[in-house]
Amino acid sequence: METSPVSLMKEKDTAQPQQREENAQRNLGAATQVRQQSLGPTPETLDLGVKADPASRSVENPPKFENPVAGFEGDADKCHVSTNAMADRLQASDLWYCPDGSFVKKIIVRGHGLDKPKLGSQCRVLALGFPFGSGMPEGWAELTIGIGRWREKTWGELTEKCLESMCQGEEAEIRLPGCSAPLVKLRLDSFTKGRDSWELDAVEKKALAKEEHARGTELFRAGNPQGAARCYGRALRLLLTLPPPGPPEQTILYSNLAACQLLLGQPQLAAQSCDRVLEREPGHLKALYRRGVAQAALGNLEKATSDLKKVLAADPQNRAAHEELGRVVIQGKKQDAGLARGLRKMFS
Repeated sequence: METSPVSLMKEKDTAQPQQREENAQRNLGAATQVRQQSLGPTPETLDLGVKADPASRSVENPPKFENPVAGFEGDADKCHVSTNAMADRLQASDLWYCPDGSFVKKIIVRGHGLDKPKLGSQCRVLALGFPFGSGMPEGWAELTIGIGRWREKTWGELTEKCLESMCQGEEAEIRLPGCSAPLVKLRLDSFTKGRDSWELDAVEKKALAKEEHARGTELFRAGNPQGAARCYGRALRLLLTLPPPGPPEQTILYSNLAACQLLLGQPQLAAQSCDRVLEREPGHLKALYRRGVAQAALGNLEKATSDLKKVLAADPQNRAAHEELGRVVIQGKKQDAGLARGLRKMFS
């Protein structure tokens, strides 16, 4: 039997893949050898007998933390705002606001010690910048807390309150609400020891209150209700520290204070002062009349009518009460007429 000849093409095709595989193995081995020569020994073959210390590695190569806020827009502005806020707080610490809101004290130079002037303290003061007609001395002056006519006008009262908040050696500016420009500069050079009102005995308090009462009446008769109100207020602050019910002078002081407050255009305060009088003496005619006037100014016509009728019931010849009641009646009729016109417009 003759065997069929083997095709040369098939032999070539069979040998060619084997040759390619052998060539690939040789190339891979050569590449591996070249790579090992270039990189040096592998970690497995490098054994020095010493292991790396993680702590030393962390010291030598400390981790770098990125700024958590870096890259956000407005970071610089935020830092700038916080700095300004800190500056504002530091500046605010140099300001002292009078509890009654009458002025603001800006501290220029801080004083030393903790003591401050009290009632009876003689203060050596350098004052500059008082407006003309204030009644306050310019330059160096000796001022006594709680004593003297220098306290009667507005600037005197403000200066006394400011001095009572200052320490020795302190320099400050007095600023009025709504006015940015400094008006007055004070320097408290020295002062003698004084006393708080609670350190005075009852006799001393009554004596000082009597002086304030007399001076207030003098100012009221001279046409100065503002100065009179300050004197009456200081007298009341002294007497209110006495055990209740207090001396009868409190009734007169509150009634006089209400008269001043009406002249100063303060009907709400006047009504409150009259309430204090009527709590002690319900039939006090002057307090009833002044409260009636205050209620009329506030538009409380029914309350005003009630108080004025009580006055006329006790004193039918009281001319002032008759006149005020007549004005209240006219004011009530005007209100009723206005209300009627408004109702007609609504339903027309």
